[in-house]
Amino acid sequence: MEYSDRLLGLGAVMINKPIIGVAAAVMVVAAGSWYYLQSRRSAMPVAPATAPLPPSPAEPAQPAIQHPVPDGQAAGRTTPLPPLADSDAAIGDALGQLAGASAVKDYLLPESIIRHIVVTVDNLPRQKAAVQKRPTGSVAGSFMVNGDEVHATTDPQNYSRYQPWVAVIGKLNMQQLAALYVRFYPLFQQAYQELGYPNGYFNDRLVQVIDNLLAAPQPTGTIALVRPNVMYLYADPGLESRSAGQKLLIRMGPDNAAVIKAKLTELRAAITAAPLKHST
Repeated sequence: MEYSDRLLGLGAVMINKPIIGVAAAVMVVAAGSWYYLQSRRSAMPVAPATAPLPPSPAEPAQPAIQHPVPDGQAAGRTTPLPPLADSDAAIGDALGQLAGASAVKDYLLPESIIRHIVVTVDNLPRQKAAVQKRPTGSVAGSFMVNGDEVHATTDPQNYSRYQPWVAVIGKLNMQQLAALYVRFYPLFQQAYQELGYPNGYFNDRLVQVIDNLLAAPQPTGTIALVRPNVMYLYADPGLESRSAGQKLLIRMGPDNAAVIKAKLTELRAAITAAPLKHST
């Protein structure tokens, strides 16, 4: 609040009578002196009252962790992890040693493995996923349709394109995979924060993505398509509006998708429970 200064003025009083005048003059001068001093005090600038300082803004609350990753020590991490930029060999070798995962490395691209996994996981619930950031190569063959550009449906032969991948995933021991994930979790977390989520928690995001994939509808039979431009789209707006990950599960067919969903359910249970025992 601002305050205005008030100036107090006093007029001089002149009395020209002998004794009474002198006495009165002394009284006037004394009184005048007192009032003068008071007026000087009043005329001095008044420092504005110091308003109490507002409390310092509270630090933004960190998002609550919904699914804390199981303790890495319980997962048997006894050796230091490599830097994220130099982790490809370590994570690739670890994946290759998983039970049933000998063929994983045949599909895994050898560069920036953890970063590409994190980017892909983060993109799967979105409408589009960056193809160039996938940690694996493309599915063999081309997308096949029946009919023409006016009346087209999916060709069930497309499902066979995904079977080699699904066969590998179906053999994975998800407890071992989860233990490996926990062991390397600090690098996954670092990659997620560097992706643009400094306060994010990657395991929470992974669980969200798994839940999104598990919610994918599983239509049976052929699916109607439209081709407004170069790419085919689902004619049903409800299917076309699904996330990139859900549409991938639809595209691979109900049998393949059922295997993937079963494995995702196992993985979700493993990474949301503590502690995980390390398996060699």
